[in-house]
Amino acid sequence: MTEHPTSHEGRQPLAARPQERARPRQEAAAGLPSDVPAQPGGPTVPGQEAPAQDAPGGAVRPGGPQRPAAPGGPGSPGAVAVAVSPQPPVGDGLARREGDRLRFVGAATRRIARGIDLDEIVLGLCRATVPTFSDEILVYLRDPLPVGDERPVAPFVLRLRRSDRLRLSDAEGEELVLVPDPDPTPAAELCEVRGGGALAEVLRGVRPVFGDSAAAKAALAELLGPEHPLPGGLRAVLAPLRGRRRVIGAAVFLRRPERAGFEPNDLLVAAQLATHTALGIDKAVLYGREAYIADELQRTMLPDSLPQPTGVRLASRYLPAAETARVGGDWYDAIPLPGSRVALVVGDVMGHSMTSAAIMGQLRTTAQTLAGLDLPPQEVLHHLDEQAQRLGENRMATCMYAVYDPVSHRITVANAGHPPPILLHLGGRAEVLRVPPGAPIGVGGVDFEAVELDAPAGATLLLYTDGLVESRLRDVWTGIEQLRERLAATAQLTGPDHSPPLEALCDDVLDMLGPGDRDDDIALLAARFDGIAPSDVAYWFLEPEDAAPGRARRLARRALARWDLEELTDSVELLISEVVTNAVRYAERPVTLRLLRTDVLRCEVGDDSPQLPRQRRARDTDEGGRGLFLVNRLARRWGATRLSGGKVVWFELATRT
Repeated sequence: MTEHPTSHEGRQPLAARPQERARPRQEAAAGLPSDVPAQPGGPTVPGQEAPAQDAPGGAVRPGGPQRPAAPGGPGSPGAVAVAVSPQPPVGDGLARREGDRLRFVGAATRRIARGIDLDEIVLGLCRATVPTFSDEILVYLRDPLPVGDERPVAPFVLRLRRSDRLRLSDAEGEELVLVPDPDPTPAAELCEVRGGGALAEVLRGVRPVFGDSAAAKAALAELLGPEHPLPGGLRAVLAPLRGRRRVIGAAVFLRRPERAGFEPNDLLVAAQLATHTALGIDKAVLYGREAYIADELQRTMLPDSLPQPTGVRLASRYLPAAETARVGGDWYDAIPLPGSRVALVVGDVMGHSMTSAAIMGQLRTTAQTLAGLDLPPQEVLHHLDEQAQRLGENRMATCMYAVYDPVSHRITVANAGHPPPILLHLGGRAEVLRVPPGAPIGVGGVDFEAVELDAPAGATLLLYTDGLVESRLRDVWTGIEQLRERLAATAQLTGPDHSPPLEALCDDVLDMLGPGDRDDDIALLAARFDGIAPSDVAYWFLEPEDAAPGRARRLARRALARWDLEELTDSVELLISEVVTNAVRYAERPVTLRLLRTDVLRCEVGDDSPQLPRQRRARDTDEGGRGLFLVNRLARRWGATRLSGGKVVWFELATRT
């Protein structure tokens, strides 16, 4: 059963008050309406906020009994009073009813304000008003809802967002209780508001109106649809929902015939509820847009997927500090480099704001550009430091930049104030690498130092941000030691001859976080070093002379025969001949030729000319210009990368057909 509020917070639920569940039958036997209390000051029944008392003018609190009034209005000489005995003094009854009304409005608006998203706010309105203020409610919202200052979409369409209704269950053998009504008042799902129509006029007026006026009747007929007329006897209040800049919907409050109808003071209550609901919806829509922008910004700043470079396997994780702060300055990246190498990057910009995320995006883009130039790690950090200073004052970040070479089984690491990486060896030993700490990016005037370390096959390198190892409950070095022990314990479970699965290892690392350990964003990048065996590598230097292409073909033919890849000989000879010929034409120093056998056959040709080749369509009369066209047609993939001392042109062929 759905929760339903009363006007007094903390009041005992209806189902828990047995003396009240029996009252409707007692009052019916006494000839009183079911919503009139048997005694003044006694407990209330469904649809009431507090005991209803008669007073001059017929003023009642929400849901209380109403005196039929003469055409002169409430309190006129022609008004007929319902006999309720005994009566308190007139002033006391009026003050009590107004106090009950204020308490109801306060409790209802607080319930509405507790909602954060759109559905919570609309649900808060429904549960705060049914059955205390009305027996049924229909909430229509503009579709789509405009955000901020953006121009609303035409035409003006209202969509039924939610409808709630309760009724009294009088099942045989049971006491009266409130239950959801499975057959609410039928209403159209969509309504197009016609300019100049009755509904448009009521919405333009902003103020709630009684449903029995001519304008409101026409507006309700337009809103609910001609095929869904309002059942006879139902009393209604139509309240426009106006946000900060425009009308964004409408709420319809309905009461059953057996209940007292709405009175003028109820319009004030409806106006308060509509105003708080509309402002809350505006807030929720703006928050939803900001959350969407934050999510999109963070998603686009981080890589959609990691590359699969030769000789290394990668896995990553990113966790924001909290759902309410989903953007931050942590990032990770893996960038393929010439020579089958890969750059591994993890960084952390101070803060958790949009500004931090924007700075992170600029630094990540700069790091990718610098990596494409094949600069040493310490040079990359130096240029990142300069870029951070150009972005403004106090643009601080830490960064770890490492380059792994699967052929030499070595890794070169440079650090800018970042926590040191951990290397998990195949036997289960976890080692915190001794890397010079360096100064954070943005300090300026600081030299960075790189170290070259062994990266044995089967080992796993873990790069992370300080959010994983530092919190209010522990310092960074305690966290690093706990992380090292956790990695060693995980590796012990898989045995000395097998490395733990990479994805499971990342999940296990994050499981070490306990309550209070999530003070900051967490970026995690794990790299499993497979390497390339020396027997799968062939490397030569070729003098830049006319005989170089022929010698390259012969060397490649021998290597393919040694690897049992003779079926690729014709294609490899043709492509190598074209690429080497182009390199010899512009090179002044020896040309390098390297073949790598992994799951594909990769050929790399390097020279000292910085000019990158580009594919073009040769004319029929041209003698050259078709080499790259052949490479593009026959190779599985190909590319060219500019180096600090020249360039490398590479192509790949599948080894299995």
